[in-house]
Amino acid sequence: MPRQTKYHIGVEIDKLTNSIQNIISGDSFPTDVHPISKADLKNVTKKNKWLFNWAEEFKMADRTVFKLTIRNNPDIIQGLVSISDYKDHFYIHLIESAPFNLGRQKLYEGVPGNLFAFTCKISWDKGYQGFISFTSKTKLLDHYEKTLGATHIGGHKMVIFPNEALKLIRKYFPS
Repeated sequence: MPRQTKYHIGVEIDKLTNSIQNIISGDSFPTDVHPISKADLKNVTKKNKWLFNWAEEFKMADRTVFKLTIRNNPDIIQGLVSISDYKDHFYIHLIESAPFNLGRQKLYEGVPGNLFAFTCKISWDKGYQGFISFTSKTKLLDHYEKTLGATHIGGHKMVIFPNEALKLIRKYFPS
């Protein structure tokens, strides 16, 4: 089993959208999620105001880092998520919105929700019924219960069970 992360998820779910939504215009933009490439990492640095060392996450053999982009605009990363396949569910190690999607001046909302929904979707597609887990910061336990439908199972551990996973999948990936 992959080792768990030292991080506690601390991203706030600003809004559950059906893609990502421009704050100013209210327009929604369809998104794509793909594994990050080594070339992408050149712009995903602390120097460019990203909070975490994504190059380190990328190097870990037990993890896959995915990037969220607006469809047909694959070079501008809206957010990142690092996950592991635990063979019965997926575990989120780290998740982050791009620096321009944080705070009062952010450009888009819906990024973290989109990445959580994506993780539920790949869990569903893999036959794990959408189960995902993550470790939350204490102050956000209630927030994740309310916004994502996650269940606090003790300590800082949170799980998204199949019913709630399906709601997120249907919201972000209607088919």
